[in-house]
Amino acid sequence: MTRYSIDPFTSAVELAAAIRRKEVSPVEVADTYLERMDELDPRLNAFCHRADHDVRKSATAAADAVVHAASPDDLPPFHGVPLPIKDFLDVAGWPTTYGSAGADPTPAAASDTVVRRFTDAGFVPLGKTTLSEFGSVSFTESEALGISRNPWDPDRSPGGSSSGAGAAVASGMAPIAHAADGGGSIRVPASCNGLVGLKPTRGLIADAVIGCEGMATNGVLTRTVADTAAALDVLARHDPAAWWSPPAPRRPFADALTTAPPTGLRIGVLVDPPIAGMGVDPACRTAVDTTLRTLEAAGHHVVDAPLPLPPTDELIAAFTTIWNVAAVGFPLADPDRVEPHNRVLREAARAVDSWAYAEALLRTQRLSRRVVEAFVGSFDLLVTPTMACLPPPVGFWRTGGGDDPLTPMLKSYPLAVFTSLFNVTGQPAISLPVHHDDTTNLPVGVQLVAAPWREDLLLQVSRTLELALPWADRRPTVS
Repeated sequence: MTRYSIDPFTSAVELAAAIRRKEVSPVEVADTYLERMDELDPRLNAFCHRADHDVRKSATAAADAVVHAASPDDLPPFHGVPLPIKDFLDVAGWPTTYGSAGADPTPAAASDTVVRRFTDAGFVPLGKTTLSEFGSVSFTESEALGISRNPWDPDRSPGGSSSGAGAAVASGMAPIAHAADGGGSIRVPASCNGLVGLKPTRGLIADAVIGCEGMATNGVLTRTVADTAAALDVLARHDPAAWWSPPAPRRPFADALTTAPPTGLRIGVLVDPPIAGMGVDPACRTAVDTTLRTLEAAGHHVVDAPLPLPPTDELIAAFTTIWNVAAVGFPLADPDRVEPHNRVLREAARAVDSWAYAEALLRTQRLSRRVVEAFVGSFDLLVTPTMACLPPPVGFWRTGGGDDPLTPMLKSYPLAVFTSLFNVTGQPAISLPVHHDDTTNLPVGVQLVAAPWREDLLLQVSRTLELALPWADRRPTVS
């Protein structure tokens, strides 16, 4: 059936269109990515669970559906497109580790609601990708899953916690990947791997339960803004059984890319980290400068209005109280095998009484409200570096911390210092690979932040930047 050679870097939207046109079979597509996994994953360690038989079985069923469909329009939007699942979510028949050696290895009885949205949209689950234990740090070098590496430089981290998802898409082992973000875990690997990574507004993507008081959310990592928009249309479905679930969007997010982009937006800038004394790599500042020049050329206005940041110590204390219980919903077979830093977090969580927890939750809401109100009054969009540093070397978290079990957490700060604030405020934020550092041959992301529920605006402006600063044709060293 193939009428052209399959490019593993083809966007998910284009791949789905080729399948609907019968130019390529879902089986051939699946085989292409499985073969690349055979070739590249021994070096990158992006996948922690492979089920090639299941992948080919699903791809065969998808191919049969193409043959028997009365019309291509009868097929779901991503019919036959492979998509790996971050090992946070259950996939029926597959084990879920949450990145922990203490996890129960029993295969899941049913798939998570978000996984079902993916499969309802036609995606073929392509194994499971690596993450740090419970997603608590911004890199994967774990006892359970080993070291995940960056396709641009395997001696560097792909970021995290969606480490494997980022490495898989960047290296062409997957056209798109599920990811999740509780403090930057979509945007950080997007920056490290040269990808597009959107964290949606709090509550836009409903799951079976609310994780980390709504600070955590699901999403995808892609190479194009169009793929991100189309995937958001799949995920942002109203769920009447969920505690938080807004009405369905009035129009598809993908439509935002076909309308005339806005002009005259007020663009705010935050380039110095919220944590005093932390530096920012010059390449990350260059990414911001490049973005601002491009937006000004497109008719937008950079405004000199500082973002009123909450007191750092107060915010970190309240956020940490909530963050420490983030792993409470992950079932474990052997808690003694949890890694030292997560053991400390679990012990700290158990030491906090319910009154103190409720106080921390109220405090984060009040601090968040002050930020969002001021943001809406001063900016239409905010531009920041995605990270304060370039992708760090593998093993960097072991240095300078002595025997402190919280060293991995502290070492994550430069990676997530610009992203985590917007998990607290719940605002949508996207990382775009606008810059490439020629000295290190590493991609560098910039973060755009909008007011709540303005994913459409983020996507429109992201498309403007994508056209002006094209990145989709860049290929990493390991590809």
